[in-house]
Amino acid sequence: MKLNFSLPLSFLFALAIFVSSCQNNKKLPILGPREAVSVKNEDGSMGVDTVYQTIPAFRFLNQDSVYITNDQFKDKIYIADFFFTSCTTICPTMHRNMKTIFEKYKDNPEVMYLSHTIDFKYDKPSVLKKYAEKLGVDGNKWQFVYGSKDSVYQLAERNYLVAVMEDTTARDGYIHQGWLVLIDKQKRIRGAYDGTDPKQVEQLTKDIPVLLAEDKK
Repeated sequence: MKLNFSLPLSFLFALAIFVSSCQNNKKLPILGPREAVSVKNEDGSMGVDTVYQTIPAFRFLNQDSVYITNDQFKDKIYIADFFFTSCTTICPTMHRNMKTIFEKYKDNPEVMYLSHTIDFKYDKPSVLKKYAEKLGVDGNKWQFVYGSKDSVYQLAERNYLVAVMEDTTARDGYIHQGWLVLIDKQKRIRGAYDGTDPKQVEQLTKDIPVLLAEDKK
């Protein structure tokens, strides 16, 4: 089930800028909360700098029963999402679309993928492994990860700005938003795309090289 939860106003505002700026294919905006801080310049004067929210350090078990951390994504851009293997609503569509992007950029060592299960009861590493194999994914570029409810849910809502929840009244027991979230090499959010919408997935495909080009300028 797709959620229609209200996102923070700062995120919606940034997202509007994002849609507009993508049309120019110059530089993607930085999304999410930000804070102005005082800094001391080299000449001793005081100035103001902007500190953006970043994805914090994490540690999860992957589909190979190996702990992975944010170190695996150092100097990489990556696409993150939240799903569960028994999902019969939006997850299959999300991951079919994500697989298309995976195939397009699978030879690029700077692009990775990170899927967090929100089913902390059933989706242990062995289940994630079977899911990855069924999807036709192997290797280390696409990580499927399992963690405790608190660690995954807090990361989703506080840092990726994706709403997830356990709901016994829902068809599959969980509900969540279907964002594919684009993260840059500085661990900042640079785009959020509806993984069930072909047009937005196509835009994500186009935005990946735009983001990669930033570090080469």
